[in-house]
Amino acid sequence: MSPSWAGMTAEEAEAGQGGDGEHDLLAMLPRLTQLSDAVNRGRLAERAMEAAGVSVDRPAMSVLISLHMAGGPLRVGEIAARMQVVGPHVTRQVNELARRGLVHRVTDPDDQRARLVEATAEEAAATDRYIRTVLGWFGDALAGWSPHDREVFGRLLGRFVDDLTAHLDSLDDNRPA
Repeated sequence: MSPSWAGMTAEEAEAGQGGDGEHDLLAMLPRLTQLSDAVNRGRLAERAMEAAGVSVDRPAMSVLISLHMAGGPLRVGEIAARMQVVGPHVTRQVNELARRGLVHRVTDPDDQRARLVEATAEEAAATDRYIRTVLGWFGDALAGWSPHDREVFGRLLGRFVDDLTAHLDSLDDNRPA
């Protein structure tokens, strides 16, 4: 069941709280829920994969995006760090992608004992189509925004995600074993 604030508008949430700054946070919750719904229920990733002709699941797509954004092959541990998941999760995804011929392992030129994961040329092109599809949709949504507003939004969104991630990581670090 959704929290009671999930159906509120920002104005309703703001009207319901006092002046200690908490109302600002409460007013954001419905908007964050809407954003999550737009991305998840709106099936953003699935729609973009379909439009780009990519036939993998979301976790596999995350591996492929990590490789794409790196601009070259990565170790499994590096992919896991970029995705903020544990190595065995990435290993399973890489093994399945390799089985399907979408990635292959290459020798690390800096350490002949280590292996790197690299997308095939065809899959790299498909991942690029996926990213361009998503960026096109985001660009369309922001088309009426000034360059300044886009820059401020990007900066503040990055700051929020970084700060929230760090805070949640600190909660995990302080959890009793």
